[in-house]
Amino acid sequence: MADLSFQLENTDKNSKARSGKIVTDHGKILTPIFMPVGTAGSVKAVSQQQLINEVKAQIILGNTYHLYLRPGVEELEQAGGLHRFMNWSKAILTDSGGYQVFSLAANRKINEEGVHFQSHIDGSRHIFTPENVIDIQRIIGADIIMAFDECPPYPSDHLYARTSMELTHQWLDRCIQRLNETPSKYAHEQNLFPIVQGGTFADLRKQSCEFVSSKNTAGNAIGGLSVGEPEEMMYEFTELCCDNLPADKPRYLMGVGTPWNILECVALGVDMFDCVMPTRNGRNAMLFTSKGVINIDNKKWEKDFSSIDDGIDCEFSHYYSKAYLRHLVRSKEILGLTIASVHNLAFYMWLTNQARQHIIDGDYSHWKNEMISVLKTRL
Repeated sequence: MADLSFQLENTDKNSKARSGKIVTDHGKILTPIFMPVGTAGSVKAVSQQQLINEVKAQIILGNTYHLYLRPGVEELEQAGGLHRFMNWSKAILTDSGGYQVFSLAANRKINEEGVHFQSHIDGSRHIFTPENVIDIQRIIGADIIMAFDECPPYPSDHLYARTSMELTHQWLDRCIQRLNETPSKYAHEQNLFPIVQGGTFADLRKQSCEFVSSKNTAGNAIGGLSVGEPEEMMYEFTELCCDNLPADKPRYLMGVGTPWNILECVALGVDMFDCVMPTRNGRNAMLFTSKGVINIDNKKWEKDFSSIDDGIDCEFSHYYSKAYLRHLVRSKEILGLTIASVHNLAFYMWLTNQARQHIIDGDYSHWKNEMISVLKTRL
């Protein structure tokens, strides 16, 4: 077993974009990287084989809240952890469940101990504390585990954001202590990423970055953005956080975002991204392509027998036509959800691979500006 390592390889001449390599016990991850979201041990409508062969995913996400409720820690432990349970040989990151718990505003209560909440499945009552969230993530067995945090809503006033940040910092200390007290359950190392909070207040964000940085963990995450604030504000605070987090550790921007959000945030110094948008939008007939955005439900695609997207490296995107996919979507055939989801994920992976190559080539900023105008085009 070895701790996660990060090697910074290249930086762009005209921006803060960088390429690098993360190494975990389940393989290497080339950055910038997009991580498909597999909330309950499954990326919706996409098989593990498709994730490897078509999407070419290097790491996926699981969610502590959902996995804790179903199938439950007992079954996961008996299976030998999530890797074995879902037969996934590459890296996994688990969110602490904090965001999901805090989204249950009507069914939870926060105090210094942790969060009392009701299950959205059956109404049963539970508590998440920094300690048991680490214990649960130990049992899940992800390579990267997130500290338990409170994600303040947007907008929040300064007092609420400061109180929330201070609670997150207290919980981080408890997470680190619990992690140090407990061994990895399986034959691989687990690495803790703390989460920067502080709302949309520069003084709090800097303070949180300093606190998080002082813990010298394997990597750091930026939370509490892409929660309803204007896009420009998200960029402003992403840049502030990147400027105040260690350059020799990977930076993970949680829950972001559109293809153009990702390219802009790569330019600000972010290395890792996740978002449900590729699969959720795919299931709702929206495709991201190398030529722009397609609503495949539109009649204009009815007799378009060209491939979905011949500009990216994905056999699914080359093999099926727009007309056929439109037919499947309008017929509510399950295969349509799979094709659209696989394509969108493969597109996101292609996009971050392209970003990486242009950082290496030294022309990222020029390429990014041209690419964003293409990506935003409605076809």
